Amino acid sequence: MDDVKSGEVIEEPATARPRLTVREEIVGYMQRNPTLPWGLWILVGLLLFSLFARLYVEDVEHYRPLSAGAFLSPSGEYPLGTDSHGRDLLAVNGLGVLNTLMLGLLAGLIGVGVATVLAFMAAYYGGWLDAVVRLVVDVGLTIPSLLIMVLIAIAVQGIDLWMMALVISSTSWLWPTRTIRSQVLTLKERAYVEVARLSGMRGIEIILKELVPNLLPFIIASLVTTTASAILASIGLEALGLGPPDDPTLGMTIHRVITYGGVIMGSWWWWLAPTILITLVFIALYLINLGTDELANPTLRRTA
Repeated sequence: MDDVKSGEVIEEPATARPRLTVREEIVGYMQRNPTLPWGLWILVGLLLFSLFARLYVEDVEHYRPLSAGAFLSPSGEYPLGTDSHGRDLLAVNGLGVLNTLMLGLLAGLIGVGVATVLAFMAAYYGGWLDAVVRLVVDVGLTIPSLLIMVLIAIAVQGIDLWMMALVISSTSWLWPTRTIRSQVLTLKERAYVEVARLSGMRGIEIILKELVPNLLPFIIASLVTTTASAILASIGLEALGLGPPDDPTLGMTIHRVITYGGVIMGSWWWWLAPTILITLVFIALYLINLGTDELANPTLRRTA
């Protein structure tokens, strides 16, 4: 018996979309944001260059002065030549890439870590804590960060990579604190947070179990941006001669080129390699930053 009226359309029940695995979600995200894998591939290439340098150079201590003759042009023995003090530039740049990336990542982790704690505590609890954090951030952002870092670096004696990371992180937490705080202020008014509060959860539990998981993509995107800014700041400080003198970094190589007249002496190999490597570092971080923009901007989030 047909009970359907003529012309009536029967709608089939909507089927639940199958849950994607972690691998499928990652692949889908990469396909939607092709700049991310390109940036990661460049970053992997830089790390492979660093590994190649360590394997090719017989003694990694060749990044120190008097390891070879001075101003030697590229050859089979010294593929990137040597500088004015007899440093093997393959060893210098190989370790320099690794140290520069590690320095930026360490400063970024410290900065974003401090920013995350301050932002969550200030935005969720409010009151005098929020007022103090907001005041410090607003005042700190009006002062040129490079000036602050220069003054701190001058005051520090015997600076090394770890101390350099602390110097850079002294200002790298300011902007992430403001942006993460604004996101927390929005999320804490959501219904699920109110339900958690009414169910008897304490403030710290709500922060760790409800707010942090929802803002984790935004925090990761902030880490990428902060790391790129930290690397730029480190190269600027090192070019001024305020970096670690005993640890090879790309910025300190540029500083020695400027100080000892590498360009005037016609030692093109001395400045060309670190310039190319610095450019590749920033291209990689820029592409990764573009690729993580979907994480930082909820309006851009799409499903595969």
